[in-house]
Parts: sequence; C-alpha cells; structure tokens
Amino acid sequence: MNVVITGASRGMGKAIAMKFAKDAHTLFLCARTKETLEKTAAEIKTTFPSSTIHTFVADLSVKEEVTAFGKFCLQHGTPDIVINNAGYYLPGNCIDEAEGTLDSMLQTNLYSAYYLTRVLVPEMIAKKSGHIFNMCSIASHKAYKGGGGYSISKFALNGFSQNLRQELLPYGIKVTAVFPGAVMTDTWGDFDNSSNRIMEVSDIADMVYAATKLSKAAVVEEIVLRPQLGDL
Repeated sequence: MNVVITGASRGMGKAIAMKFAKDAHTLFLCARTKETLEKTAAEIKTTFPSSTIHTFVADLSVKEEVTAFGKFCLQHGTPDIVINNAGYYLPGNCIDEAEGTLDSMLQTNLYSAYYLTRVLVPEMIAKKSGHIFNMCSIASHKAYKGGGGYSISKFALNGFSQNLRQELLPYGIKVTAVFPGAVMTDTWGDFDNSSNRIMEVSDIADMVYAATKLSKAAVVEEIVLRPQLGDL
C-alpha cells in the first residue's frame, strides 16, 4: 500500500511511519527539516529493510509546497492511506496571544490537511478506495485556558474531517478523525514520564494502524485517546 504521512520526521508521525513500514508498505514521508527527515527515513529503512521510503522536504504552511508534495506522491501511484499529521502548538489566549498566532497555526494545522487532501483525493475517488486520517486533538473537543489559536485550529480540523467524511461516503473512502490527549513528544521537553502519566507515541500509532484493518463495510469515524489518569 502507498501510505502518505505528513509531519513524519518525529513524534507521532515517525511512530506511525514505523508501524506501517513493518508491513513493507511504500511510505511517502514529508517534513520541513531535511536532516531530521533523512535521519528518520534511514532509521526506518535500517529497521525494516523491506519497506520503500520516499521523502519530500516541504513547509506545509505554504500552499504551493503542500501541492508540490501531493503531486510528488501521485507520480508514484494513488495513495491508499493518507495521514494528515503535520501541526504544532503555541500556547496563548485568544484575547492576548501574539498577532499572527492563529493565522500561523491555521496554515499548518488546518490548511496543510485541506490542500493536500484536495490534491490527492481525485485519484482516490477514481479508484473508489482509500483511508484519510486527520490528526486532531482533545483540544478539538473542549476549549481550555491557554488553548487559544491552537484549539481553534484543531476545532476547524475536526470540522473539515466531519465534512470530508460525508462527502466521501459514496466513493468508498474512509475518513477518521484522531483526538489524542497528552502524548510524550518533543513538545513536553524533559518531562519525567517514568510514572506513565501521559501516553506514548506508539499508543497513537497502534490505534491508527488498527483502524485500517477493518472490512470495507466498517469505518472508525473517531479515535479518542486520553492518558489513563485523564487530561493534564
């Protein structure tokens, strides 16, 4: 299968890539930093030599670069699985966060998924198959102090997911919105997780992978994951 993953060089994106590489799929990995992306691709290839890895460096906050990545993927065939994982978090409140904060996070957290999907989905529609995952957040469901522009962008990504699900129903294309709570990524810095207070990236990867294993008659519309002890 052809598996497209954005934000693939680290964190959840990397863990998801590792999960699919284990089954010798063909991966199309995109990230902004060339060195990190190439290091991740080399690690995956060493661990799972039967996998095929294609990399593409792009800033997915820029529409033209999103489009270029999509066209690159299509040169190698129709995607079977698309995982819109690119995104980032800036703390702040709507009433006083820095000017441009919302615009910046909308460009990466929402528009990257929107524009990439628009490039890829016509071929998927023609094939009448495929599965699209949008990496939302618990912040897509519940506002919280300090969420600001980030929460707005993730609410919007959830809205995109719900609309896409309805639009693609007739074409056999599944859409799954993923809502992780706190996950141990670089965002948490040197947080001591020895007590397993927050989730591991492998938890998210395992659930995404599992959702692709259902029959054509079933779709997991939403995946909600929280730490066992609840949100922080």
